[in-house]
Amino acid sequence: MLQVYTGTGKGKTTAALGVALRGAGYGLKTMMFSFLKDDPYYGEFKVYAAGFLPGFVLKQVGRDVFVDFKNPDPVDLKMCRKGWDEAKKAILSRKADIIILDELNIVLSARLLPVKEAAEFLTKHKNDLEIILTGRNAPAGIIKIAELVTDMQEVKHYFHKGVMSRNGIDH
Repeated sequence: MLQVYTGTGKGKTTAALGVALRGAGYGLKTMMFSFLKDDPYYGEFKVYAAGFLPGFVLKQVGRDVFVDFKNPDPVDLKMCRKGWDEAKKAILSRKADIIILDELNIVLSARLLPVKEAAEFLTKHKNDLEIILTGRNAPAGIIKIAELVTDMQEVKHYFHKGVMSRNGIDH
């Protein structure tokens, strides 16, 4: 099935990783593609690098810089395309039971990749394995084809009080 975690609230990637953790308990393999990210200090990357979660593979398919969504650098467009092509190959290979496309909602809503292309591919292949998309602003075309959509809304966040991102909690 296709699951979508979207909204302004914290916890979208964490929810997807929770599915991976639960799946690992049953011997399921997860492959995660982190769009717009390239940071070895993210907790999920550390888990992958240390081999703590059996059957979990993570590929960061972005740069560790802010992406200007209104005027994206050609490098970011190229990296999004490459990451999407790698994700499609992973879905078609069926080497994993769960595929997490982290921040793909943002990539699609910012038009770094065509929503129609992604929706058509996901519609065709979503019944072959569990596919999870995370990120704010999930496009209507993605929401329409998903079997599960969770819209996480921020009610209160410590960031607004000046608390910066904390290791192991926020990234």
